[in-house]
Amino acid sequence: MRTMKLGTSNLEVPVIAVGCMRINSLEQAEAEKFVQTALEAGANFFDHADIYGSGKCEEIFADAIHMNDDVREKIILQSKCGIRQGMFDFSKEHILNSVDGILKRLKTDYLDVLLLHRPDALVEPEEVAEAFDKLESSGKVRHFGVSNQNPMQIKLLKKHVKQPLVANQLQLSITNATMISSGINVNMENAAAVNRDGSILDYCRLHDITIQPWSPFQYGFFEGVFLGNEKFPELNRKIDEIAAKYEVSNTTIAIAWLLRHPAKMQPVTGTMNLERILDCCKAADITLTREEWYEIYRAAGNVLP
Repeated sequence: MRTMKLGTSNLEVPVIAVGCMRINSLEQAEAEKFVQTALEAGANFFDHADIYGSGKCEEIFADAIHMNDDVREKIILQSKCGIRQGMFDFSKEHILNSVDGILKRLKTDYLDVLLLHRPDALVEPEEVAEAFDKLESSGKVRHFGVSNQNPMQIKLLKKHVKQPLVANQLQLSITNATMISSGINVNMENAAAVNRDGSILDYCRLHDITIQPWSPFQYGFFEGVFLGNEKFPELNRKIDEIAAKYEVSNTTIAIAWLLRHPAKMQPVTGTMNLERILDCCKAADITLTREEWYEIYRAAGNVLP
């Protein structure tokens, strides 16, 4: 699979990340087959979080991949922390304890990437910096990033955090593309899209922070997928038309739409379906034309000013 550098790091990663949030829905044999299928397709970057399945997803993954030193050298592991029952927590103590739990469940000595999950309103950047320094010096975490954060929140962290923030995991799909639309509808009265995130797309591009789109097939928050959905007839007609041209599935085109953006994003899949994960991986070989990208954008109901 085609690869890219993650942020400003020298970490070479596949352009598709395999999200493991739903791996606890699989039986052991199914989980083993899923992981092996992803690896054979060149998708060796696996995304986790300590809250997925209350930690069970990380355990299931480690068992499914038969984690050992040889296996560990061939894969890239990312996990996230900071969400607790009823609160968010970026305290030094919680970050350090969370990473220890993650490493134990994944049966490894280190994470390639650790992301802070959702913004903590009570964040103290000094504590985050202390936690990151300790995790880096101990070798438990090699690279750091954030998730669902806007430019000012990142700047606040960077006031004290010395490590580069290599990734920002953000919700983005064809139907959830306000971070793109707000950049198109500039200085427009009654603009079709409101800038709610401080131009995070441009900020990440300016600072070489890799955007990792999560829920790339979802509309709304978690209302459902847009592919094959009767709520989006025009969009599905256009995607199917372009999919037929490239002789791939609609899944492939939906991911290819994200990969076509010059921000050099790394979409995070969420499917546990073997055929669909392979279709996602095929997107790495598809480059949509500018015309096709905009046709899909407009078919989703986005209006150009």
